Amino acid sequence: MTRSLQAVAYRRLSALKSATGGSRLGLETSRGATPTGVEDHPRFFAGFLTSPQVAAAGLLAVADVAAARYYQPQLRASLDPVVTGNGDRLRFESFSGCGGVYARLDVLAPGLDGGAVGHGTTNVDVNNPLREALSRLGGADPLHLRVGPEELAVTTLDGPVVEKKVPLPDRWLRGFAEAQVIAAGFDLRAELPADEAVRFLRGLPGPGGARRTPGGPRWVVPVGRGLRPTTRAVPGAVCLPGPERLAALRRVLRHATALRVYGPAATGTAAAAAAWEVVLPGMRLTLTLSPDASRGFSGEGGVLEALAAEEAGADAELISVLLAWEPRIDVADLAAASGLAPERVPAALVRLGTSGQVGYDTAEAAYFHRELPYDAGRAERHNPRLLSARALVAAGAVTLDGALATVTARDGHVHRVREEAGVLTCSCLWWAKYRGGRGPCKHALAVRLVRRGAAAETMAGADATARELAGIDGGAR
Repeated sequence: MTRSLQAVAYRRLSALKSATGGSRLGLETSRGATPTGVEDHPRFFAGFLTSPQVAAAGLLAVADVAAARYYQPQLRASLDPVVTGNGDRLRFESFSGCGGVYARLDVLAPGLDGGAVGHGTTNVDVNNPLREALSRLGGADPLHLRVGPEELAVTTLDGPVVEKKVPLPDRWLRGFAEAQVIAAGFDLRAELPADEAVRFLRGLPGPGGARRTPGGPRWVVPVGRGLRPTTRAVPGAVCLPGPERLAALRRVLRHATALRVYGPAATGTAAAAAAWEVVLPGMRLTLTLSPDASRGFSGEGGVLEALAAEEAGADAELISVLLAWEPRIDVADLAAASGLAPERVPAALVRLGTSGQVGYDTAEAAYFHRELPYDAGRAERHNPRLLSARALVAAGAVTLDGALATVTARDGHVHRVREEAGVLTCSCLWWAKYRGGRGPCKHALAVRLVRRGAAAETMAGADATARELAGIDGGAR
C-alpha cells in the first residue's frame, strides 16, 4: 500500500475551555483550500451551536472512525478529520484506517447560531485531550464553536505551532472517490423512528464482535416500523456487511430522532455497500460501509470508466472552474453554465471526485463541492488497473474484431473480451470472480481505451474528409 507523510501544522492544539456563560470549543485548522486560493489556517465559523451535546457526540463519532481499523484492528490508524465550509453548513468527514468506512457529520443551518459559515476545506485537529473534554460535556450550557484561528493569532503568531506528520495511504483518496460514486447509486430503503433506531443499533455486535457472518453477507429488510434480519437479498433488503462497523453511531443514539438506510436495489447474492444515517437536531451523521469489512472502498473500480474517458477529463476541467463550494451541486445548472450536455456532467463530477473535489450527500441526493489536499492526477497515477490497461494498449496487446476483442498479456495468455449492450465481459479470472461487481478488469478497460481511440480516429478522419470535399466543392464553384 502506497503511503506518504503529510505534515499537518496547527497554531495550537484544539481545546474545549470553560468560559463565562458556557464552554468554548476551538477547532484548529491546518493548511486548506478557500475561494481565494490556498491559505494557512483558514477560518470557517465562529458562533454558537444550538445542540452542544449532540454536536460533541457527532464530532467524537467522526473522530472514532478516523482512528479505527475495523479490519486488522491491531494496526494503528490516525487521521485528522476534514472540515468543509459550504456557506450554509459545516461538514466533518473521515475515513477509517482500513478504508472500509466513510463517516460524515453535516452540521446544518438549524444547528448553527450566529456567525457566517465560510467556504473552503482543511483538516481539523481532534486530539486526545479534546476527545476527553467533549466526552465530559454535559448539561445545557451554551457551546461556542470556532473553526480556524482567532484573528489575534493570525496577526501576532503567538502560541506554539503544533505539527503532526500523518501517514496518508493513497487508497484513502481513492476511497473518497469510490464512496461518492457508489453512494450516488443509493436510494432511501428504510426510515425508522427514534425508538426503533435505538433498539436496532443497540442490538448489533460491537467492535469486538464477529468479523464475518457464516454463509454469506448479512441483510436487513424493512418490516413495519423496524428492520428484520434476513439471510437473503429479498426485494427491498439492504446489505449490512460487518455490522460491528456501525459502532460509532452509538455515541449519538440518545439524541437520534430517526434512522435512515440507503442502498442499491438488492440483486443476486453479492454483498453491497450501504449508508446509515442518524438524524439529529440540526445535524446528520452518516456512515457508509463498504461491501465487506475486509474490503476497502479504494478497490471498487467505480471511477475507472471516468478516468479512462478523455472527454470526461476535459469536461472535468471545465466544470471545476464553475464550482464554488456549493452545498448542493445542480447538474442541470452546471450543464447550462458549461454548455455541456446534461448526460456528460455526472461523468465529469466522478472525475473531479478522484481528486477529492466532489462528495455525495445521500440525504439530499446531490453532489457537493470540497477540496482535499491532493493533486488532480494522483488517483489516476496510483490506480493499478488503469495503469495496467494503458500498458496493454501501449504494447499493442489489443486486437479488435467487431464485438469481440483479443488481449494478449505479457506472459502470453490470451483473454477474450466481448461487448454486449455496452457491457464488456472478459474470460479472465478477475471477471470470473467479481462479474463486474468491482468495476472492469484491466483487459476490458484496455479494450474500452482502444475502442474510444479508434472511434476518435474515425471521427477525425471523417471530419478531414468532409473538410477536403468542402474545399473541392468550393473550388468547383
